[in-house]
Amino acid sequence: MTKEELVELAIKASANAYAPYSNFHVGACLLTKDGNTYPGCNIENAAYGDTLCGERNAIFGAYARGVKRDDIIGLAIVADSPRPVSPCGTCRQVMAELLNPDTPIYLANFNGEIMVTTPKELLPYAFCEKDME
Repeated sequence: MTKEELVELAIKASANAYAPYSNFHVGACLLTKDGNTYPGCNIENAAYGDTLCGERNAIFGAYARGVKRDDIIGLAIVADSPRPVSPCGTCRQVMAELLNPDTPIYLANFNGEIMVTTPKELLPYAFCEKDME
């Protein structure tokens, strides 16, 4: 699957977002080695701390179905933004812990702009359990 195809699946996932407060719909789609995809979208809540970002929804959904870090070969995140959307700090920490450091992350917008990065680049000094050993 190409990065453009993965971004297109993330765009489709964004249509399911529940964003009545921000009106900022985010879609994500995680790709595994076996070709399976796991979509996610942001789900807001009036108690803002209970909101869940699209990329965490996709990652957690994949893990809930038995996917592990070594199975994941890419993650696309997209929003209708002027430049490719960037994940929040919480999502960066989740990616640092649940994806391999060099997993390709495709940040995109609805205009077809795609920026390729990795969890290591997004959060170079991530706090992980292995740091506590």
